[in-house]
Amino acid sequence: MMRFLLWIPMLILVLTGCGETVTRDEPARILLMGDSLMAVHHGQGKAVSHSVEKHLGEEVVDRSVLGARMIYALPISGAAGLNIPKQYRDGKWDWVILNGGGNDLWLGCGCFACAGKMNRLISEDGRQGVIPGLVSKLRQDGAKVLYVGYLRSPGMGSPIEYCKDEGDEFERRVQELAGLDGGVYFLSLADLVPHGDRSYHAIDMIHPSVKASQEIGKRIADIIGRSPG
Repeated sequence: MMRFLLWIPMLILVLTGCGETVTRDEPARILLMGDSLMAVHHGQGKAVSHSVEKHLGEEVVDRSVLGARMIYALPISGAAGLNIPKQYRDGKWDWVILNGGGNDLWLGCGCFACAGKMNRLISEDGRQGVIPGLVSKLRQDGAKVLYVGYLRSPGMGSPIEYCKDEGDEFERRVQELAGLDGGVYFLSLADLVPHGDRSYHAIDMIHPSVKASQEIGKRIADIIGRSPG
């Protein structure tokens, strides 16, 4: 019952829409993949991808889907985007902005006894697992990869509060992965939410608010803009 109740805000947010952004004259060079951290507010034109577009002045193809996981077995809904690796589309991408893994840990094992799931996602040294495999494919296709971490709870009753230790360990492993390849970047959001400040979260205290989505997009754009080449 608790897990069902936690899904209600996500189902409401799905109704706001998700999918690709508008196409402009120049071929897109940036692809965005991931879960609700990226997809929320897409229907209002205020998702992370819109903020990246605003700050870089170029199109971002947004394939993110609310509720998506890195490990997802169902074929039809997986192909529709709930499987993050299947969000990928071939193209001449200079950058792939990527996130994911949070739903695997929160919804997949309740942030409890998740060691096995964590290792399937990414090993302790960042070299093995579904996420390193996906990043390796993206790099082989010629794209730089920017992996984005998750918001932290402001300490005010968020349902993800008890996932902190697992989240910190997960992101430590992603940072290890990024350290193995100069074309892989990791953006931590651990410092984005001040303690006691609810304004960076939506009403469900899980997803980012519009304010947070805009700031996340700005930070992503800053990394891409500063990157050589």
